[in-house]
Amino acid sequence: MFQVRIHGRGGQGVVTAAELLSLAAFKEGRHAQAFPSFGSERTGAPVVSFCRIADSPIRTREPVSEPDALIVQDPTLLHQVDVFGGLRRDGYVLINSARTFDELGLGEWTRDFQHERLLSVPAGDICRAQLGQLRPNAALLGGLAALTGIVSLAAVVAAISERFKGAVAEGNAAATRACFEHVLEKRHELEVSPHA
Repeated sequence: MFQVRIHGRGGQGVVTAAELLSLAAFKEGRHAQAFPSFGSERTGAPVVSFCRIADSPIRTREPVSEPDALIVQDPTLLHQVDVFGGLRRDGYVLINSARTFDELGLGEWTRDFQHERLLSVPAGDICRAQLGQLRPNAALLGGLAALTGIVSLAAVVAAISERFKGAVAEGNAAATRACFEHVLEKRHELEVSPHA
């Protein structure tokens, strides 16, 4: 079973991201579940959602306390809540930011992790260019697909097309593809120069 925890703020589509990820897994014939956890139901408050993906039925229903992957939609949460709690040393982290982990003040924290599994992607900027709005939830799933391979880009785009229609679907799909390509390029750079 592969477990994903998504951190963001109310109004950023954190819950929708988990639902889209589970729908992408369903489209590939896998089992999945998605659900949120709200601390406060107001716009801007920290929100967490969870997604589990497996090849067999999923029986557990509790929140994901030991994620295999983290998505941080809002980097302002990095030093406000324990977004990294329970993450294993071989876990994946995808942060919505144009800044590096060092620039985000996470250099010391990343020392014991596999650096090729820790990436930032300017999903907000990509969404602004593709959609005219700053809602990186769907686009970050493209980055997650490239980083982990847990679902395919095609499945994520199909989930987006099922959930949204018209220009919103097209813009989200374009942003998702752009994040996927960005992460692939970053991973390639890390493979060529692991200490970059």
